[in-house]
Amino acid sequence: MSTSLGAFQWLLLMAVTHLDEDAYGVTIHRLIQDRTGRSATSGAIYTTLERLERQGYVTSRLERGGDDRGGRSKRYYRLTPTGRRALAREHASWQEMSRGLMARLGKS
Repeated sequence: MSTSLGAFQWLLLMAVTHLDEDAYGVTIHRLIQDRTGRSATSGAIYTTLERLERQGYVTSRLERGGDDRGGRSKRYYRLTPTGRRALAREHASWQEMSRGLMARLGKS
């Protein structure tokens, strides 16, 4: 298992964490787009979520859809303890690397 996350994996794990019980493909996509301006295809999101699930960072459950969805199911995602540790580790690394960066970027 990789010890570091790619940028897109990190975004997905953060989105799943923020969305908590409402983390499924559409809401994850919307949150990432709203907060970062980054657009991603549904295929990229689902492929990466499947990879994160295989790596043990997230789990998923399939919930049967109601009449409002024409019976179509939704797959909801949740962070695992392994995912929490990975996200916390990545966040700490980014914070450490970012320390003092804005001051340097302000210098032209």
